[in-house]
This record gives sequence, structure tokens and C-alpha cells, in this order.
Amino acid sequence: MASFLDEWGNNLYTGQKSYKIVQKRKMFYAISVFAIIICIGLMVVRGFNLGIEFRGGSEFQVNEITNTSQSHATEIVQKVLPNDVPRVSNLGSSSLRIQTDTLDEATQIKVRNALADAYFGTCDDKKDTDKDKAKENCLKENRDKVSSTTIGPTWGKDVSQKGIVALIVFMLCCMAFMTLYFRNWRMALSGVLALFHDLIITVGIYAAVGWEITPASMIGFLTILGYSMYDTVVVFDKVRENTADVYKQTRTSFAAQANLAVNQTFVRSINTTVVALLPVSAVLFIGTAMVGAGTLQDISLALFIGMTAGAYSSIFLATPMLVTLQTTSKKDKEHKKQLDAAYSKLADIVGEDEAKKQSETRDISAQLLPGHRLDNKAQPRAKNKRKRK
Repeated sequence: MASFLDEWGNNLYTGQKSYKIVQKRKMFYAISVFAIIICIGLMVVRGFNLGIEFRGGSEFQVNEITNTSQSHATEIVQKVLPNDVPRVSNLGSSSLRIQTDTLDEATQIKVRNALADAYFGTCDDKKDTDKDKAKENCLKENRDKVSSTTIGPTWGKDVSQKGIVALIVFMLCCMAFMTLYFRNWRMALSGVLALFHDLIITVGIYAAVGWEITPASMIGFLTILGYSMYDTVVVFDKVRENTADVYKQTRTSFAAQANLAVNQTFVRSINTTVVALLPVSAVLFIGTAMVGAGTLQDISLALFIGMTAGAYSSIFLATPMLVTLQTTSKKDKEHKKQLDAAYSKLADIVGEDEAKKQSETRDISAQLLPGHRLDNKAQPRAKNKRKRK
């Protein structure tokens, strides 16, 4: 298996085997546009399940319990707040988190006491010489197992605005970095469009699943954007290397060299993604099943979706979009005319069928592959001479 993968990777790098990713870019565009439309539709229809940090409210956490039924907790809270629909989630195997609308201090104490009494008892059965003191100590001990916090709507609104600003600033910084690093605005624009693709896909799946968007999720979004940008920069670096002098020759095109770069970094992108997804998958699937909802669940889902989308976009979107933008340049159009002339010359030498076979896209780089020889096909055709009488 290892030898097969080594040979496969080597063939991709040398060009002996090549996947037509750039040539089939319209298909990948269609797949991405379809996925983006679905995700935007999910955002509009289902909306977002914003965490308490964004919408504001009161939160109670009950620890060291044996009955972790969410419906039981809902019934307890609704006895105190009949008009409220609390959000209940499990935290591990012995804790519950209950979120309600913003409550005043008195109501918050009532809910906390009701949860403590329901889960740990009212301590009326305490037998002691000082019964009142024993009951008081028991109640205090039980209510210490129920923590409560309140986040005001103003603070939540402020967090939401700062999260959006952080994403915008990150995108602008990414575009500025790629523009300065590559000195090519087309690469910068292609890279940022790929980042937007990853962000929309990730947020859309979040809307579909219905998990809460928390500050941890925002950290996950920024992390996957950084990961996606890194992967795209690696591919673009190879594209820049392959296309440095592409317009000074007439054997291959910018698109063909860009496609070669994608194939050369294909194995590396897959390996990096798989290695990165293994621990994230362990946290997301195994950790969630054993520990339950929480910060790890929020950030791991964002990382899992984003890394997968980032691997796809860096291979199948970023470079194809760069090629699409590059084909609009004057230099590329002039080079295409030179390639057409070179192709016609090759067809005269080896024949139209052989020329098409070597390069279906009129990029005659196929004749340059290691070990490929034209032999006598490279010789000019002899002109037909008139037969002597």
C-alpha cells in the first residue's frame, strides 16, 4: 500500500499522471455554487442557534446528578417560569446546563433553589440536635452544586458585533498578505473567495445541525480560515514556481502549469488534511459521545467542517479561479495565440490525431514528459515528388 501511494504521488509530481482539475473547473464551480445556495437557504430558513453569550440570558448548571433527563429539568424550571421555554443540554454524564431568558436576581434565586431541591432534596429529613442548623448546612451544600450566571443583552450584542468585525478584519488581512507575498492581486482575490466559500459552508452546516454558535465556534471559524489560507498559499507557491517563465515559451500554457502545481501538491494537501482531521474527529465524535456538549463540541465541529471544506477549496477552487482570472489578462491572451501557432506546427509534424492525443486542451506539455520521445514522428514529412516518366 505504501509503495502504491509513493508511486502515485511521484507520478503526480512528475506529470506522468495528472487529474484535469483546472480544465474541469466549471464542474467544480457548479458544485460549490450549489452547496453555497443550499447553505444560504439553511441560514435563512432555519436561522442560527446563537449561544447565550450572543443573545443574553441566565444560565444554570447542575452538577453531580444521577438523573440527567432534559425533560425533567425543563419541568422544574417551568414550574417557576411558566412562560419561558428553557434550553437544556447535557454536560458530560453528571451535569446539565439550563438556559433561560434574562432573569432578575430574585427570580434567579428561585430557579436555582427549585433545581437544588428537585435534584438533591429539601433536607427536611435531617436528624440532628440542632435541626435548623443541619438543614441550613444541607441546603447550602446542595445549592452550591447549582451555579448560575446572567449575561445581559447589551454584552451579547457587543460580542456579536466584535465577532463580525474580527471576521472582516481577518479577511482583509488575508487579502493584503497574499497580495504582498505573491505580488499578484488575482491570487489574493482567488484565495479570499475560497475562504468565503469555506466560511459559508461551515456556517450553513452549523445552521442545519442546530448546534449553538458560541465564542468557541467563532474561534473555530477563524482557525479554519487560517488553515484554509495556509493550504491555499502552499498551492499558490507551487503555481508561482511553475508559471514563473510560462509566457517566455510556447510549449505549455499557464493553465497547464497551474494544473500541474495542483497535482504536485495534491498528495500533500490530502495527507495534511487527514492528519489534522484525526484528532478533531476524536474530539468531535468520541468526546461528544462520552463528555457531551460543551466548548470542545462547538470548536471541534467548526474545525471538522472547515478543514474539510478548506481542503476542497484549496485544490478544486482556488487555483481554478486564479486561472479563470488569469485568462482575462492581455498577456495570457497573446500567449494563447502563440500556443495555437505552436500546436498547428506540431500537428504538421506528428499529425492532427497525435497532436490531439498529446494535448486535448492545446497545451503541448505532454511531449515534455520524462521518457516520452517523438522518434521519427519529429522528422518533417517528405513532400510528394512527381514520378519520373
